[in-house]
Amino acid sequence: MNTSAEQKAIEHLLFQYRDALNASSVEQVLPLYTADGIFMPSAAPTSIGTEQVKGAYTFVFSNIQLNIEFFIDEIVVNGDYAFARTTSRGKTLIHATGETVPEENRELFVLQKEAGAWKIARYMFNKMQ
Repeated sequence: MNTSAEQKAIEHLLFQYRDALNASSVEQVLPLYTADGIFMPSAAPTSIGTEQVKGAYTFVFSNIQLNIEFFIDEIVVNGDYAFARTTSRGKTLIHATGETVPEENRELFVLQKEAGAWKIARYMFNKMQ
């Protein structure tokens, strides 16, 4: 296995995820997850599987608009699994109030290779401040 190539593929996946968040696109987010993927957002219930993950992102995107950048701190690959540690910074528009606030999180992705492509198997984030 070429770890460098695998890390590049994971970087690409993470930036696709960032782009999907910034576009508030559930349709772009869902294919990035495994079918049994788990989304563990800060201060919200855990979502398990495609339908729950879809519902969670639909809720998130109906309430906020993100404008963030991802910074990759670490990617470790071990066979068909990997993890990535990232941070994200930017701004969030809160639809209910029209207020824009700073956004800064740290994230942990557990990734799984399915049919030759890296996908998000587990994702958790929390606020840094």
